[in-house]
Amino acid sequence: MSDLKFKEINLQKGQFTFLTRICENQGTNQIDLSNLLKVDKTTTTKAIQKLIEAGYIEKKRDDIDKRMWRLYPKEKALKTYTFIIEEENRNIQACINNFSEEEKKLVSKLIKKMRKNIENDWKEIKNF
Repeated sequence: MSDLKFKEINLQKGQFTFLTRICENQGTNQIDLSNLLKVDKTTTTKAIQKLIEAGYIEKKRDDIDKRMWRLYPKEKALKTYTFIIEEENRNIQACINNFSEEEKKLVSKLIKKMRKNIENDWKEIKNF
């Protein structure tokens, strides 16, 4: 649903996840972004390049380590970020519509558990 909705603002499939994380972690580098999103470096590189070409983000050399590049959102990204978060919150509300408070707490608990499982699996895969 998100990919379809974000086509309206010319974001291609999955790019909104990269854009939101860069807005939330300004100055991050591509390696940290890959680890945060649990994707390979090639996927991150391609997504970053497309976001740069679309005018959403910019790369700046690190002040200390000149080999490293930092990622920063442009004004266009920050405006789009607000739209993305509003849309994601709307999707979440649609998912939990008519849930009791107890059910909402259970869903939250289970999602956190799933995230931990994914993180552990990612660490194992990455070490190979």
